[in-house]
Amino acid sequence: MQEFWEEFKLPIIIGLAGFILALLFITLGFFKTLLILVLTVVGVLLGFYLKRSGTLERFFK
Repeated sequence: MQEFWEEFKLPIIIGLAGFILALLFITLGFFKTLLILVLTVVGVLLGFYLKRSGTLERFFK
């Protein structure tokens, strides 16, 4: 089982992401799904920036 996961990890993850994206398109519609994706990307980029700059560590000390 471990060998299977290591060999097919990326296709499984991409397939699940595509499935979730398709569900969002069907249930919410295009523009709401697009808004969710844009806000998620902005949140990830903001998190990377705060981690790299050390702002959160200084704030919580």
